[in-house]
Amino acid sequence: MAGILKSVSEKSKIDLTKKRFAIVVAEWNEEITEPLFQGAHEALVKLGVKKKDIIRKNVPGSFELPLAAQWMAEKKDIDAVICLGCVMQGETPHFDYICQAVANGIMKVNLKSNKPVAFGVLTTLNKKQAMDRAGGKYGNKGEEAAVTVVKMLEI
Repeated sequence: MAGILKSVSEKSKIDLTKKRFAIVVAEWNEEITEPLFQGAHEALVKLGVKKKDIIRKNVPGSFELPLAAQWMAEKKDIDAVICLGCVMQGETPHFDYICQAVANGIMKVNLKSNKPVAFGVLTTLNKKQAMDRAGGKYGNKGEEAAVTVVKMLEI
């Protein structure tokens, strides 16, 4: 969904100048996760969030995203959390275990915290597929994750 912001009104239904967002970014596969972060950050700013109200926290890899998301969601002054990571298929079943654990962990943080927590984790077969989703021909999934939490706050 390249250019998702074009399908979203420039003004949110809520006052985003009074909201704070945490973006938790996996350092593993940084050449992918950094563009995802840039996409999420730029989307929030375009939607009206003040730059000072966007807090970034880095974690070593995608497996650590759920715990960091939980810590951020526990903060009273954080309204939503965006999790960004990238797991690429390898030669062992490690990929399956990590993807399943991260997806379940982030979903549990959503339900436990009662706050929007976006799953902006790419689970691809290779680096090309990841690049295509981190600002390439399929848009930027970080941007989509930011729009997702804003839409959830509007509900």
